[in-house]
Amino acid sequence: MLDITIIAFAHHKGGTGKTTSCLNVAGYLQKDGKRVLVVDCDPQANATTGLGINPETLRLSIYDVFMSIFEGFPDATITDVIVPTASGIDLAPATLDLVGVEPYLYSIDDRAGVLREVLAQVKDAYDFILIDTPPSMGQFVINGLVAADHTVVTLDSGTFALKGMDALSTIFGDIREMLGEDVSADFAILTRWKGSGDPAAGTGGFAHFLRRIFSPAPSADEERERERLKIFEAEVRKTFKQVFTVPYSPVIYETQQRGLPISHYAPESGAGKEYRAIASALDRLDK
Repeated sequence: MLDITIIAFAHHKGGTGKTTSCLNVAGYLQKDGKRVLVVDCDPQANATTGLGINPETLRLSIYDVFMSIFEGFPDATITDVIVPTASGIDLAPATLDLVGVEPYLYSIDDRAGVLREVLAQVKDAYDFILIDTPPSMGQFVINGLVAADHTVVTLDSGTFALKGMDALSTIFGDIREMLGEDVSADFAILTRWKGSGDPAAGTGGFAHFLRRIFSPAPSADEERERERLKIFEAEVRKTFKQVFTVPYSPVIYETQQRGLPISHYAPESGAGKEYRAIASALDRLDK
């Protein structure tokens, strides 16, 4: 068995940059010569489309792998559904059909460990397996957490973002109590981050230059926002061993439209450099 690291990206709230972070980290790991598999466990299939694969064209998906454990459904292994992508990252894709799996999972006792058993079939083929979980508190999130060696939580700068950690902590506690599995999140990514030091950080370029000339003094609202972000970041750093910040960048949207990670489209952008640092840190986890 080769040395492999499995990482789950999780947050029960949508819009935190979870899928974006998963794909961009995968991209830099691939650029470093690692063999990388992304497993899309979200029925929205954003990771699938984000790697340039149209879910509607797929004959098989991760749905078929989950359903194959139930009587009356065709056999399908994960190797049957993996597809290559233009970035060089392999993908176990998702389709909307995946929403039909969860009721079946509730009918079996060992439902939390299904994905872990599935991934055991391909552990010799990859250096990293990255799992994109859905924005929910259901069985796909639990399966991802149980299968992973490490969990990365993504947070935006919204007022209620930290409250999402309470929900994840509840899931971690339930997994420990019911399964005896020690699950925790040591790593956080603050996405679309404006920074606590400058409320315009992340806007960058000529617009930022003009703002500094014509509006050198921050308004009272900007000062309050700056202070809120400072407190927010400090709270996050109390909770997680490592915290990474990724600035807002329109380039991220452009990369998604092209079905490529930022590492393959704009690696020297501000957001790209941050994801490069995150990938490097995750690569050192088990070294």
